Amino acid sequence: MKRLYRVRKNERFQEIRRRGRSYSNRLLVLCVLPNELPYSRHGFSVSRRIGKAVRRNKIRRRLRESLRLRTKEILPGWDLVWIARTPTQSAEYSEIDAACARLLRRASLLSEKIASARLAATMQAGE
Repeated sequence: MKRLYRVRKNERFQEIRRRGRSYSNRLLVLCVLPNELPYSRHGFSVSRRIGKAVRRNKIRRRLRESLRLRTKEILPGWDLVWIARTPTQSAEYSEIDAACARLLRRASLLSEKIASARLAATMQAGE
């Protein structure tokens, strides 16, 4: 994920957490706040409670990849902070990917037209 699409400053992380709307499931917490930019940005938080650096970085890489593949589906103009919960340390990539998709859908941040086209293509490839 390019630097342009990342939330990097601690002050902005805190503002998104404090003023933003949050959604959660078993694996992740998603906090969202409008950013008035023509694109959306993502920030990732993986606590030391999850494990040592190698495990935390692996979870961050999986989250980034899941969101990189969905970049075109995510509506522009939002800052999103993804917070990993303890069960993510034992989750497979497919579980993390599904958790991201569910949270984005619940937050109404997915472009339905593009998402439904992707789903149709996936189902067609499975035949």
